[in-house]
Amino acid sequence: MTRIIAVTGKGGTGKTAITAMLMRHLVKDDNLVLAVDADPDTNLPDALGCEIDHTLGEMREFMLNERDNFPPDSNKESVLESKVYEAINEMDDYDLLVMGRPEGPGCYCYVNNLLRGIMTRLVTNYDAVIIDTEAGLEHFSRKLIPEIDDLIVVTDGSKRGMQTGERIRQLVGELETKVKNVYVVANKVTESNRELIEQNAKDLDLRLLGAVPVDKIIEERDLKGLPLFDLPDESVAIKEINNIANDLNL
Repeated sequence: MTRIIAVTGKGGTGKTAITAMLMRHLVKDDNLVLAVDADPDTNLPDALGCEIDHTLGEMREFMLNERDNFPPDSNKESVLESKVYEAINEMDDYDLLVMGRPEGPGCYCYVNNLLRGIMTRLVTNYDAVIIDTEAGLEHFSRKLIPEIDDLIVVTDGSKRGMQTGERIRQLVGELETKVKNVYVVANKVTESNRELIEQNAKDLDLRLLGAVPVDKIIEERDLKGLPLFDLPDESVAIKEINNIANDLNL
């Protein structure tokens, strides 16, 4: 069974950093892992320290522009599926699929409808799939990957941040998405605000999966534009991410 994990949250909370550190844990046991960067800003490759050749956005553009030129008896879903596999960037320890930003003004509903079935089949090729989603709530309505085992909402720990987690939990229920578990992870936590964060989560009946502390190593790497995928074991953030991963039985 493929374990599907999605990481979401407001912009600036560090969801891409959390995704990259979870990836670091996942690949250690020789798991077949697919990372999906579903954020149009495309920050995950930088956090993982890799370069990409193709994006799924390019393939969507191809289908949108060329679909009327295909022979009448052609299977458009099969054509798009081959393009999806072409968009997968193969790294040494994992595969990476970058959604990319749509370039044209056209409606992508047709292509997205085809993609839902393809993505459902694609993920079964992996032991684990981790998705760095775009900030906000709108993308949940598209349901390109409708079944998610663990939805992790990254928050800065503020009351408003926790309320975002509550809204996402409510939205997941309203859209009848197949999400088994919804968790909150507080990021950039200090000793002075840890207790209040725990209380805020408790007040909103949110499952606080972990509290990732402020990490000087990450701050230094961010300043230099260095990746987070190869953070050292002594990183305090990595230690907490390992605890989170263990709690999830990853």
